[in-house]
This record gives sequence, structure tokens and C-alpha cells, in this order.
Amino acid sequence: MFAQLNVPTKRIVIGVLSLAVLLAAWMLVAAFTRNNASTEQERVAQKAGADAAKSENPFQAENPLSGVEANPFEKTKKVLNPFE
Repeated sequence: MFAQLNVPTKRIVIGVLSLAVLLAAWMLVAAFTRNNASTEQERVAQKAGADAAKSENPFQAENPLSGVEANPFEKTKKVLNPFE
């Protein structure tokens, strides 16, 4: 069938087939690149999360009540009532 076509028609058929192959290759490369980019973004996000978990909390503040006893009246009670 292909041998029976005249020369301009053969060129058109070859051109259309070539464009179809190029389009398919382009779509395949685009899909691979998009998938690879999302995988890279996930990897970077996981690394950033791990680094943030390991690092010291930049918003950490010292506890202003760290030196205060839990029950300050316990010491007073012992001083006032030594027999207990």
C-alpha cells in the first residue's frame, strides 16, 4: 500500500509519522521530568524535616520558674513544726 502512493503523499505520511514519534518522545520526557522533580522535592522536604528535628529549637526560652520549689510552704511547715 505504501509503495503505491505518489511521492508528495509519501512525504506527508512520513512527516506526520515523524511528528507523532517526536510528540510521543516529548511527552515521555516531560512525564519523566515531572515525576523526577516531584521525587526530588519530596526528598528535599524529608531532609529539611530531619534537619529541623535534629537542630535546637530557635524559639526555646529558659523557664523562669526553674529555681522555684514545687511547694514553697513545705519548707516553712518543717521550720514551724519540727516534730512532724
